[in-house]
Amino acid sequence: MFDQKSENGASVGVDASSSEWINELLLGMRLSGVSYRRVQIAPPFGIRFDTDVRCAQFHFVAQGPVLLRLGDSEQVLASGDAVLLPRGGRHDLLSSPEVQSRDIEQIEALPLCEDFSCVDECADRLDGAPPARLFSGCMQFDLGGMQPLMTLMPGVMHVGTLLSRHPEMLPMLETMAREASLERAGAAGILSRLADVVAASIVRGWVECDCADIGGWVEALRDPRLGKVIAAVHREPGRDWTVAAMAAEMGSSRSVFAERFRHSLGVSPLGYVTQLRMRLATQWIAERQLSIEQVAERLGYGSQAAFSRAFKRATGRTPGAVRSH
Repeated sequence: MFDQKSENGASVGVDASSSEWINELLLGMRLSGVSYRRVQIAPPFGIRFDTDVRCAQFHFVAQGPVLLRLGDSEQVLASGDAVLLPRGGRHDLLSSPEVQSRDIEQIEALPLCEDFSCVDECADRLDGAPPARLFSGCMQFDLGGMQPLMTLMPGVMHVGTLLSRHPEMLPMLETMAREASLERAGAAGILSRLADVVAASIVRGWVECDCADIGGWVEALRDPRLGKVIAAVHREPGRDWTVAAMAAEMGSSRSVFAERFRHSLGVSPLGYVTQLRMRLATQWIAERQLSIEQVAERLGYGSQAAFSRAFKRATGRTPGAVRSH
């Protein structure tokens, strides 16, 4: 039912030095559902999703097959497959390539509870063709300090490439298949929570094993000495970080550390700290509704005014403008 083969040559082991930064940085990952749909639909069908690029889209196929089309690429999802599109975007789920798609928002759905609805288009079929059963979720996806990884992720992340390394995911997928196929009390809540966990597991598996060859940021994190510094900065973004303090974390001179850091990440050490602080500030102000004074204190600024000046200089906007959006 589930493909347990990993991609040839794609996986890279995680040693103890790598696991430290993975643990630290994944603490900042937030993946929470915005809306979920359970879909039961008879072929021929075509469903178009146009997910905001600031959100991720998750699909689980309880009964397939289903064709996923994203841009010019297509892949067949079998029963038991799950995929995460970390940057959302326009894509289609089809019974066959020639079928025209309908916008999922225009298909009649029965609301079951808050943020959860059901689509049921299973008219009696003379040919006995079985319906497809799907579960889809639109999710807010924020990696916090790991936000640079968003642009490095593939457009589609497939659970099938992880199962051989993470067999603990199999029972979750099997439970999702049962819950999506049966009309049981509480299925909406169980499916929603399982979707969040499976999607987060897909991201974690990719970070651990499949992102070794995608650029300087991850390469720097995998460097035991440099990764230790980056993890420390993410753990304590409000600390009074200086080049000397970061060099001490790495156990090298300031000049050697600064050159190695800039070469690996393409930005100065203090520039990196500022970028991280501004991303966190934007998140805390806009989404967590923290006061500007609270954010300034958490990020180590001596006053609200000093923080506001730094924020405006780095982002071109005032903290108040971020909150108003």
